Amino acid sequence: MTTRIYVRASTKNQDAERALADLKNFALSIKDDVNEYVENESGTMLDRPVLNQLLEDSSNGDTLLVESVDRLSRLSQNDFEVLKGRIKDKGLKLVVADLPTTHMLVNSADNITSSILSLVNNMLIDLLATMARLDNDKRRERIKQGLERSGYKPTGKKADIAKHIRIKELNNKGLTKDEIAKAVGCGVATVYRVIKQ
Repeated sequence: MTTRIYVRASTKNQDAERALADLKNFALSIKDDVNEYVENESGTMLDRPVLNQLLEDSSNGDTLLVESVDRLSRLSQNDFEVLKGRIKDKGLKLVVADLPTTHMLVNSADNITSSILSLVNNMLIDLLATMARLDNDKRRERIKQGLERSGYKPTGKKADIAKHIRIKELNNKGLTKDEIAKAVGCGVATVYRVIKQ
């Protein structure tokens, strides 16, 4: 059997591998074969390439190890049900490092104990996933309120595709970001954003 470690952060600016060393040590204490899956994608998205790969690679009896439930999911209730179904269909044991009751499932041989632990863990995981989603919703609402209070008004203007193409052309010619901004007539932040895309 294999322990499949899944670590996730929402953006490229965040360190998805922050908890990887601790999870590897934990995984090695329960299994010999450990595989790592690291991605920078929002937990609100059901379709995540690395998570999909993990599920595809998995076999019945493998362990899916995550740091906390919110690293696996900030999904809507319906999408979380789909994800749980996919995990169950693959026969994965979900172990959450910061939820000790899930640790007991790894080596549990007693069917009655396993059944009770599974029931308790499913309830706790559902609760934690709901809390993670609500936390994410509250954070987005606070950001929106903060922007409104600051006077920020979305302009709704569309991207200037021709300008973006010109920025990329000048970047390929080796001009500095400041030179590109002056040549195109935009801010340096716009140049950085277009080049990063």
